[in-house]
Amino acid sequence: MRTVSHDYEINLLGNDEQQRRLSRIYSAMRSAGITSALLRDNADIYYLTGRVFRGFAYVSPALETPIYFVRRPNHLTCSTPGALHLIKRPEEIADIIEKLGIDPGESFGLELDAIPYSEAVRLAAVFGRAPEANMWPVMRKARSVKTERELAMLRECGVKQSLVYERIPHLYREGMTDIEFQIEIERALRLEGCLGQFRMAGADMEIFMGNLLTGENGDTPSTYDFAMGGAGADPSLPVGADGTVIRPGAPVMVDMNGNFNGYMTDMTRMYVAGEPSAEAIHACKVSQKICAEAAAMMIPGVKAADIYNRALEIATAEGLEKYFMGHRYHAGFVGHGIGIEVNESPVLAPRSRDILQAGNVIAVEPKFVIPGIGAVGIENTYIVRAEWPAERITTAREDFMRLD
Repeated sequence: MRTVSHDYEINLLGNDEQQRRLSRIYSAMRSAGITSALLRDNADIYYLTGRVFRGFAYVSPALETPIYFVRRPNHLTCSTPGALHLIKRPEEIADIIEKLGIDPGESFGLELDAIPYSEAVRLAAVFGRAPEANMWPVMRKARSVKTERELAMLRECGVKQSLVYERIPHLYREGMTDIEFQIEIERALRLEGCLGQFRMAGADMEIFMGNLLTGENGDTPSTYDFAMGGAGADPSLPVGADGTVIRPGAPVMVDMNGNFNGYMTDMTRMYVAGEPSAEAIHACKVSQKICAEAAAMMIPGVKAADIYNRALEIATAEGLEKYFMGHRYHAGFVGHGIGIEVNESPVLAPRSRDILQAGNVIAVEPKFVIPGIGAVGIENTYIVRAEWPAERITTAREDFMRLD
């Protein structure tokens, strides 16, 4: 298990790694015509510094390093003179920037899709101008291509998540409900070092440590934009396990948390007590086939939409199009970028305009919901490489695993 860092330097990445990430941010800012911006979303702060703090990072292609405005905690340090400023109120930021002789330029940006309206209004008043640009899509674009250090962290998550998934059959006891089973899996993940947090983009996206589905609950549409739904244990969190007793022969779909270091891998595997039906085995094999073909297609320059369309072609040829990505409700994608957040770019969807690049990390999750059988399908996380094919970093067995 990783130990907590007691390094109080605000930039835990080191200068070289931070500069690699800044170069991507600045390139995206230039493409969007943004001359300066304040970042405050936790995912973006973590991407920029390797830690989360309450406050802001001022970024501009005109600056070599960010300027940090920190409200909490107040014990952080910075090796770059004049770059760290402890503040109590955002209203202090404009004066500090002016004293530093920094010109915000013509186009000032905020993460308008990620911060509350009231805060956007307050920051606009601080600078005496409304933000001219939205930094949220800019940061998603910058973060969509990972550095080698990020890829190493994602590989680490894939190894640990895969180890736990291989142990899952031994956690089952006859007569368990899906909730009881999920709790045991959560415990195993936490003991392996999983942080437990599912960081997601979108104000109306939430889940606790993952999704486990069995029986008819797999056909219950969810409030949230996930591939699979489920009623959940309470209407206040309507997704996932709902207390269904795991029956012999009923497929159990496990899609649990892979966050061990601030980055996430996404993996789904199938389990069963006893023998799965022929239909369930077929659907699982088709899911594996789609994943393999998607991995072969995932090379730089390929359209994300083409991968979705090929997945649908395979499902149709195998007679499963009615159940592809749902039954009562169909998810509009078959895969998504992943990293600091579980729902990043690019998105494998029929109307996606994304073009794959080397360094993209993508979770492919072709799943089926078959009435009378349940939810069936696997999910893998892949790294898009300059050389073909994509690298699979979630390596647990893909066939149905028998529960002890």
